[in-house]
Amino acid sequence: MNFKPILEKKTVHTSVPCRVDFGGTLDISTFFMPLAHLKPATLNLALDMRTHVRLLPWQPGRIKISSRGFDHMERDRHDYSVDNPMGLMFAVAQFFNARGIHIVIDSSSPPRSALGGSSSAATAVIAAFYTVLDKPVDPKQIAWLAHYIESSVAGVPCGVQDQTAAAFGGANLWEWGFGDTGPKFNQLPLYDTDKDLEALNRHMLVAYCGIPHESRDINGKWVRAFKKGGVVSEFRDIIQITREFTSALKDKDFTNAGALMNQETRIRSKMTPEVLDNTGKKLFEKAEELNCGARFTGAGGGGCLWAVGEMDCIDALRTSWQDILDQVQSGLILDTAIDARGIQIHDTENNNHSNK
Repeated sequence: MNFKPILEKKTVHTSVPCRVDFGGTLDISTFFMPLAHLKPATLNLALDMRTHVRLLPWQPGRIKISSRGFDHMERDRHDYSVDNPMGLMFAVAQFFNARGIHIVIDSSSPPRSALGGSSSAATAVIAAFYTVLDKPVDPKQIAWLAHYIESSVAGVPCGVQDQTAAAFGGANLWEWGFGDTGPKFNQLPLYDTDKDLEALNRHMLVAYCGIPHESRDINGKWVRAFKKGGVVSEFRDIIQITREFTSALKDKDFTNAGALMNQETRIRSKMTPEVLDNTGKKLFEKAEELNCGARFTGAGGGGCLWAVGEMDCIDALRTSWQDILDQVQSGLILDTAIDARGIQIHDTENNNHSNK
């Protein structure tokens, strides 16, 4: 479909949040299918470091993608290769048979931060296509579509928690399973009121450990070990700990929540010591010392850590973490908060964009 004539009349603009998480990996079918009797679940908290996507007109028959922090890429619509940094975004464009379009992605989260950035971007791009096509923006449908497109590009089973956080926002426990017609998730909000959600911000902290120096296939290692039956008991324990952690947050027992967080991190670290890089280890140890919990985001191996604790403990941890991060290039404590909003469709604008 040639989107150029439509986009010459209006600019489509969408945005979605990124996330921190607990109990990740359980959203991958390799894990939640054989462990279905234990009701696997993942907790994630959407963050207001949003990814914005704009669709602009471009040259007929061409697709261009620009993303902050990456070189822009442009190609003919008949080029189906996805083995490149923008492969996931090109795959989304291919799904919609798009041409004559320029996809502009602007993420406010740091590069390679393990906050679900690429999945969030894909979710926002799909929402933008739904908008320009005047299709209903259904968060559940968009989350699943983003998941399946990402899995097709990766060529291996992928999780869906990044897409649900982006599509729905807020703080939720997601239960993974299989329904009458296919895989499904159940959304269980952490709190009933926005006031409780906002109060949680005073009990948490998110730190960026700097750009990871190398890519580590930690999720892949967990998948391979699980398929061999080597870490089944560990993931059974993680299911239980995830639910106990969620209950502690609901009860506002942040001391117990921190202890459970550290317990889960230690289990993961025992399976794959590289889940915490050198900076991550220092941040984790300091959190334990100050009676807080800390956990890596995503599959770890660099990126971000987030912490939970009582307010006075979090305040002390903020100072200590800052001292550690001052010694790390590009490391910093992120100025972020929980975002109750999922997919947002912003006002469209009339425009007269050129094709240059």
